[in-house]
Amino acid sequence: QVELVESGGGLAQPGGPLRLSCAASGFNIRNAAMRWYRQAPGKERDLVALITKVGSSTNYADSVKGRFTISRDNAKNTVYLQMNNLKPEDTAVYRCNGAGPYGYWGQGTQVTVSS
Repeated sequence: QVELVESGGGLAQPGGPLRLSCAASGFNIRNAAMRWYRQAPGKERDLVALITKVGSSTNYADSVKGRFTISRDNAKNTVYLQMNNLKPEDTAVYRCNGAGPYGYWGQGTQVTVSS
């Protein structure tokens, strides 16, 4: 059975950092592109970051570019999202995805940015 389990969410103040982790089991993340999505209440689910399966090339949504960094540790079968300079509009449920929309999804972790 394939599982993606996110962790590291919680409450952060504006301007602060937070790091999310996505631990995979049942499949090897080196064989798949990995993505982080987020969805705020009443909003559509948006792609925020992508890392390719080879070369670790990355892409980011304009709203997070320069603030968020996606990375991959194939030995640990884990994907990370380092979030810096957080803003209230970053508040959302963040979900890890492997192998595209029809692939594998984590359960989500709540990130709340508030003073």
